[in-house]
This record gives sequence, C-alpha cells and structure tokens, in this order.
Amino acid sequence: MFNHERVRNHEGDALMEIKMNPLSPESRKTKPADESKLGFGKFFTDHMFTMTYQTDRGWENAEIGPYRPICLDPTAMCLHYGQEIFEGMKAYRGRSGEIYLFRPKENIRRMNASAERLCMPALDPDVFMEALVKLVLLEKDWIPHGRGTSLYIRPTMIATEAALGVHPSDEYLFFIIVGPVGAYYPEGFQSDENFTSARNMFDQCVAGQGPARTRGIMRQVFMPVRLP
Repeated sequence: MFNHERVRNHEGDALMEIKMNPLSPESRKTKPADESKLGFGKFFTDHMFTMTYQTDRGWENAEIGPYRPICLDPTAMCLHYGQEIFEGMKAYRGRSGEIYLFRPKENIRRMNASAERLCMPALDPDVFMEALVKLVLLEKDWIPHGRGTSLYIRPTMIATEAALGVHPSDEYLFFIIVGPVGAYYPEGFQSDENFTSARNMFDQCVAGQGPARTRGIMRQVFMPVRLP
C-alpha cells in the first residue's frame, strides 16, 4: 500500500509526489550485529530512492521502495559513453541518538555541477534533499552507533537511453542507496609510494574533466593500489 507524500520547495509550491513503498517488517534484512566488522560498502539497507527522466517529460516517478537490482539495456549509454555521476555523503548518529547529515547542500550543489559538465539534467535541490531525508529517516535503525561508523549515502545518476552513437542521453535514472559503514581505513591512513602514484593519476584524471564526480574518476587508482 503506497503512502503518498508531496514534496514542496521553500516557496511552498508542490514539486513532485514521492511514493513511499516500504517493505513489511518481516520482509526486511537482518542488520549487522557486529559494528566492528562493517567494513566499507559491504552492507546496504532495505530501501532505495529512484526517479526517472525523459527529455520531453522531465523528472518523474519519484519513489522510495525496496532495494533491488537495476535493469539496463546492453546499449544503455552509461555503459558505453560514461554518462554517470555520483556523490558520497554520510549520516551520523549523535550521542543522544539524534541524526546528522554532513553538509548535504554542498553535495547536492556539486552533483548538479557534475551533471552540467556531462550534459546531464539538473536535479531540483529541494526534491533531492526531501528524498534524502525521507530515505535516511526510513532507514534510521541502520545507522550504527560506534565511533568512526556512519550511514554511507551514495546518490547516483546514470544515462539509460538504449542507443549507440556519441550524444548526450535522452533518458536517465537517479537513485540513492545507503548502507552502514566503518572507517574506510580501519588501520589508519598511511601515505606511501603507491598512494603518491595513485594521487598523481587521480589528479591527471580530474584535470581533464574538472571537479565532476564521474564514473571514470576513480579508475586511475586501481593499478597503483594493487602494486606491492
């Protein structure tokens, strides 16, 4: 049974209806019991936010529903031409149980800058923020309590038009997934020659596309971090 909630901007105008389609309690996953073994990017919650875009219709079909696989045509343009952007954000649990988001407006601003750089459609900041808050609150029981832990948030936009040929896509999917994480470097961060090489390759990649957070931005570091 859907619970419909309508997003409004700061002026009070209705923007978009977000459909809430939560899983029943008995259908939800078992949460990790040992926060010291969370790692990074290994666990994901029960729900995700999705929204689709078509050039002639704009953004639509905003929904928070079950976490699930994404179905793509083999010719989806994100797979061939790299039209994909993302952000990395975190929600934290305070000492008294309150929930904090760290500078979400800055991440939203940067994601729209990335979208502009890759000729992708802008996201309404109010809709983005409302979807983010609703998803985090729905999954608040997944936010870990331990020192150095958080709920990692990964907003992503991908080009989904089924077509070959170098041109900006006419169709997109925006989604947000979240999951509990520990420290990215559980033993503490230490710089070495491999890190310096990775940093140099990363900087070269960034220099070619500005500060946009794109699909290819991290691939430059794979080889250096594998070196003995």
